[in-house]
Amino acid sequence: MDDTDLPDDVTLTETGLAAQGQGRVLLLACGALAREILALKAVNSWDHLDLRCLPAKLHLWPDRIPDAVEAAVREARAEYDRIFVVYADCGTGGALATRCKALGVEMVPGPHCYAFFDGNETFAARGDEEMRAFYLTDFLVRQFDAFVWQPMGLDRHPELRDMIFGNYERLVYLAQTRDPALVEKAREAAARLGLDFEMRFTGYGDLATAIRGAATDDQM
Repeated sequence: MDDTDLPDDVTLTETGLAAQGQGRVLLLACGALAREILALKAVNSWDHLDLRCLPAKLHLWPDRIPDAVEAAVREARAEYDRIFVVYADCGTGGALATRCKALGVEMVPGPHCYAFFDGNETFAARGDEEMRAFYLTDFLVRQFDAFVWQPMGLDRHPELRDMIFGNYERLVYLAQTRDPALVEKAREAAARLGLDFEMRFTGYGDLATAIRGAATDDQM
């Protein structure tokens, strides 16, 4: 599957061929990470990894993520030698980690995708200087209206902008790719929210490390 053709809110299964001497591994992932995972699979020739994504819009209801992940793990368990959950905590308050532990599957460490793209240690070290920052990733830049503007009601009640974002100072775009069109869209999003704009090129950050660990069965 070509990641340039991938829908932005996605439920998919992308199946590779198990490499000789390697068992089948399922990456059970958030749809918001599909492009990045497909890119990592392709550049590293990790053909023994299969990708199955849950809808990215689950992030609008984080309490639903653990149940959705558990259902998908139980459905796929018999087909795979190993399942790796490509979610961080993602607003579940530790519930997803608890569920994954009970299921005997690993997951990406960190509080959310902003942290693991930036690098969990780097993100944590920024501390208080980031308290007034609002983050976007490549996915959220592409889907700004569907995942930010509309769910927050700003399309219907633009007067809510200053109430919601009044305590923020800047929009930080954590860029996975060097795409001038996405930079411009992120800059426009910052202007719409009345925030200063900052871009940081992170690449895939700790996501690449996590997927490599899943691909090679290394302990992370």
